[in-house]
Amino acid sequence: MATSTATWLPKALCVFALALLACLAASRTPARGLRSSMVAPRMQMRGLASRSAGLQSRLSRMGSSLQRNVPVLASNTNNPDYALLFDCDGVIVLTEELHRLAYNAAFQQYKCEIDGKAVDWSVPHYDLLQNTVGGGKPKMKWHFNKYGWPTSTEGAPAGTEDEQQAMVDKLQDAKTEYYKKIVEEVAEARPGVLELMDEALANPKIACGICSAATKAGFEKVVNSVVGEERLAKFDVVMAGDDVVRKKPDPLIYNLAREKIGLPKEKCVVVEDSIVGLKAAKDAGMKCIITYTASTHDAPFKENGADAVREDLGGVKLADIFSPGMEETGSLTLA
Repeated sequence: MATSTATWLPKALCVFALALLACLAASRTPARGLRSSMVAPRMQMRGLASRSAGLQSRLSRMGSSLQRNVPVLASNTNNPDYALLFDCDGVIVLTEELHRLAYNAAFQQYKCEIDGKAVDWSVPHYDLLQNTVGGGKPKMKWHFNKYGWPTSTEGAPAGTEDEQQAMVDKLQDAKTEYYKKIVEEVAEARPGVLELMDEALANPKIACGICSAATKAGFEKVVNSVVGEERLAKFDVVMAGDDVVRKKPDPLIYNLAREKIGLPKEKCVVVEDSIVGLKAAKDAGMKCIITYTASTHDAPFKENGADAVREDLGGVKLADIFSPGMEETGSLTLA
């Protein structure tokens, strides 16, 4: 005689629950996303067979938690004609000074000294780093390779490549924590950037992305605080420096973003704020709008191929950037 659904379905659900909970208990590793996190509850595994009703209840609650905490991607893009890709630091938020203060706090925490003098990045020196090297760890390596590796609370100057990497990793971790605290207190969007984002995100023919050289932890703090999770969920691609093996000025991050979106380089426009970012965009074969900052306003952007240079994005609309046949004319309406 055939077994009824009412008989076998609860048993199947219990088996499924037991298997799933066993995997969770074995891994004890919560899934993490760019814009959200979920912490799996700890489950006691003893006596599971005799508590099937309780397990089914827990499984139901866990499913509800998953639905609440994991954002649903809601990109409006449909067979896009163009892509608009934003850098983060200096484009979405003026962060140069925030980064500088956080680095100096990390150097102070580890008592970093070179030839008996405390490591402290001045505003002019950080401007130099900002326009020379992309990413935080490469900035520190560039500085230490040029001026000497510091003594610190870790001991003598790092000698081997592995020791140097370990020192930079520790400093970067400390810097990121200081930076996140500063961002919470003072970060706000630059003029016009969120308005332009919203117009682009509402247009199904424009794919949108954020491509930053920043370390993911600091990057996440900025975009979650300033851009907001609801807006972020509508982007087609969001990438941080940790997502690529080569940081700007290498064009890799923009090439990967273009591949994810599925558009040719001629139909992609990047918004950047520095020579380093401009080089990455142009080497990727894309058009680039510069919104300069206090530390980059004198940089030779036009001489290095910038398609438009502005103080900020205030008042800029999609129609000012994109026009039919843009890839053929080779110029932006905004230029």
